Amino acid sequence: MNYQPFSVSICVYKGDNANHFDIAMRSIITQTIQPSEIVLTIDGPIPNDIELIVSNYSDELKESIIVFKVIRLQKNMGHGEARRVCFSNCSYPIIALMDADDYSVPDRFEKQLTYLMSHTNVSVVGSYITEFISNSNPMDFTNYAGKRIVPEKDKDIKVFMKNRCPMNQVTTMFYKNDVESVGGYIDWYCEEDYYLWIRLALAGKCFGNIPETLVYVRVGDEMYQRRGGLKYFKSEYKLQKLMLEKRIIGPGRYLINVATRLTVQVLMPNSLRGWLFRKVARN
Repeated sequence: MNYQPFSVSICVYKGDNANHFDIAMRSIITQTIQPSEIVLTIDGPIPNDIELIVSNYSDELKESIIVFKVIRLQKNMGHGEARRVCFSNCSYPIIALMDADDYSVPDRFEKQLTYLMSHTNVSVVGSYITEFISNSNPMDFTNYAGKRIVPEKDKDIKVFMKNRCPMNQVTTMFYKNDVESVGGYIDWYCEEDYYLWIRLALAGKCFGNIPETLVYVRVGDEMYQRRGGLKYFKSEYKLQKLMLEKRIIGPGRYLINVATRLTVQVLMPNSLRGWLFRKVARN
């Protein structure tokens, strides 16, 4: 098949693990369909072990068909800003997202490009994620923590959106022009992706998810800590209020969503929140 050229957007910062970053990068360049470009945003100063990984890939990809573009931010701006910078520096009409500690299965890009070619109305395609707890062997994905299953079809995705984020951001591949048409990535604390999907839905864009795991995601207690606290709740509350104002949800769903998030994100201890995510929000 004649696949379109595409970019991969990935960000790294000082808190990332060098070995995990190396695995993430390797999973990009060993795909059955390789990207035309990898855009890496380095979010502030990084330690020598991550710097070495960047240097090694810069050398390796000089002899490759893949252009490796490195963007450096002078200070740490946070993942949302780093992703926006990365997005703006992507050269190709299709962009695939990747995180610095995840692993994409070898045919992820091939399956997503094929999906977009056969679903010409779709702007964004994602997939399931399987979450695992990293151990001494960073390539051992069998320490299973859960699977986040999301709806496959556009109409079901938009129903799911009324309650929870309907796309697993780290699995997504999308058309750059469609995302730019709704303002691109806009700052919204820990919710830039959910906010983006809402704006795309309001603009009449279509979504799809491939019903299988295409990305393995590392998790731990720190993930559940990030999904709690008053600041996180306030961000979610504002998003729910926006959906109410835009008539994506009604007053009843709004009250249920806000009450649920207040309980889980503010009133619940981190250990219980982690258990709830694994047992209720994951398969």
